[in-house]
Amino acid sequence: MAANSNHNQILLTGGSGKLGLVILKQYPDVLAPSSKEFDVSDFTSLREFCKNMENGSTTLVHAAAYTFTRLETADPMRALEVNIIGTSNIVKLCIEKKWKLVYISTDYVFRGDRGGYKEEDEVYPFNEYAWTKLGGECAARLYSNSLIVRATFGPKPFPFSQAFSDQWTSKVDVEILADAIIRVAHSHLTGIIHIGTPRRTILDYARSVSPGKCIGESSRQDSLVSYPFDTSLDCKKYTEMFGQLVSRKEE
Repeated sequence: MAANSNHNQILLTGGSGKLGLVILKQYPDVLAPSSKEFDVSDFTSLREFCKNMENGSTTLVHAAAYTFTRLETADPMRALEVNIIGTSNIVKLCIEKKWKLVYISTDYVFRGDRGGYKEEDEVYPFNEYAWTKLGGECAARLYSNSLIVRATFGPKPFPFSQAFSDQWTSKVDVEILADAIIRVAHSHLTGIIHIGTPRRTILDYARSVSPGKCIGESSRQDSLVSYPFDTSLDCKKYTEMFGQLVSRKEE
C-alpha cells in the first residue's frame, strides 16, 4: 500500500524515532519534517510549516514523544511540553485544518496486572511516561476525527542476549506495526484501536524476531527498572477490520 493511496497525504511527526524511521523506509512518500521545522511544542511553528503544504486530504500521524523509563532520570518539563502540550497543539492543528489525526499511544496506559485489555477498558497508567501519553489521549479524544492507536513494538532482531519470561505483552515487530499504522491512517476509522500480537512473553517475542539466535531467560524482578506483569491487548477489533498482522513483504 503506497503512502499516497486514496490521494491521502500522510504527515508524520517523530520521523527520526525508531518507529518513524521504519515508516519512512517503507513509505518514502510520507512527509516527515524535522522537529526544528515542525516543533510540536510551538503552535506557531506548526502553522507556519503548513503554509507550504499542498492542498488536499491529509492525515497527521503523531508518533513524536519524549520517552523515559524512570521519573528520576526524566525531564518533567520536556515531557509536558512534548507529550501533553505538544499533542494538544497537534490536535488544535488538525481541528483547524480539518485533518484526520492518528495518535500513537502505548499499552502502558493500563495497570498491567491482568492483560487482555480491550479498547473500552478502564485505564490506569503503569508509570509516569504512560501518564503523559494518557494526557495526549485525552487531547485526541476531544477531536471527533481522531484515532488513538495503542501498541508496543520492538526492534528486529532482538538486541539482547536475554529476555523476560515473566512479562506478558502484545509486542509487535516494528516493521509490521509501521505497515499497520499506515493501513489505519488510510481508513475512515476513528476512536481507539489496539494493534498487536496474541498474548505472549517478551522472551517469546524476542525469539520470534531472532530465529536462530540463542536468547536466554531472565526475570523482570531482577531489573532495576519496574516492568508490568501483563499489558497484553485484545486486538480483535483490528483483525476483524484488517485481518491478521503481516508485513508488507508477506502480503
